[in-house]
Amino acid sequence: MSRHSPPSFELLPGAEDSPVILHVPHGARDMPPHVRSGIVLDDDALERELDRITDAHTAELADVAAELCAVTPWRFVNRLSRLVVDPERFPDEREEMLAVGMGAVYTRTTQRGVLRADGTDPEPLIDAYFRPYAQAMTDSVADRLEAAGRAVIIDVHSYPSAPLPYELHGSGPRPPVCLGTDSFHTPPELVAAAREAFGEVGLDSPFSGTYVPLEFYRAEPRVSALMVEIRRDTYMTEPGGPAGSGLSRLASALARLVDAVPH
Repeated sequence: MSRHSPPSFELLPGAEDSPVILHVPHGARDMPPHVRSGIVLDDDALERELDRITDAHTAELADVAAELCAVTPWRFVNRLSRLVVDPERFPDEREEMLAVGMGAVYTRTTQRGVLRADGTDPEPLIDAYFRPYAQAMTDSVADRLEAAGRAVIIDVHSYPSAPLPYELHGSGPRPPVCLGTDSFHTPPELVAAAREAFGEVGLDSPFSGTYVPLEFYRAEPRVSALMVEIRRDTYMTEPGGPAGSGLSRLASALARLVDAVPH
């Protein structure tokens, strides 16, 4: 168990009849020492990279939102940095982010510098962290399907106000809230509810798509998904500073979105 300390992820229970899972995959900075040893950055450079890559305060945002909801959603929270593994990537050639060294196991930084040495084998990290996370998330969705008859995954992310070099689609609009959608898993009424809750939003720019476990992806219509990308200057000091008053406002908006999902 020492190789998995601190915990890799945590499922925080909600109401038994709630179909909603607030998924927070990129909000942590922690890395086990044996993973840190495989990263070539010195301590100062690593801290700067964590400032840029971490969706800071998103776990707190989800926590506050859950407390405000009339029916408490479930929360699935990654407790390790995405520099360990990124649980929302494909672990193979289907992942377009491999082009910039950011597949399931990152080999390049947000600045397109070296993060891990060329030739690093990703399989030990995928086996130790990616696959258990994916299975646990799959099980969580299956539990919601059994208990509530459907599952609604709301991904809670943030993104910087200015594009970073690794972004493949960074030249488009950067609204206060970007909604990532999927033609199969994102029903129009879920987008409409998010527009009503957050106000000024954009669709699929600068980030698009949603996260759905592969077992259900494009196969189970009872699984809905929406990615909520919040621009960081609306709630925190960039790049990795403290949260401000915007966090409570956005948490209230997220709670309104959750409460708009039929139970």
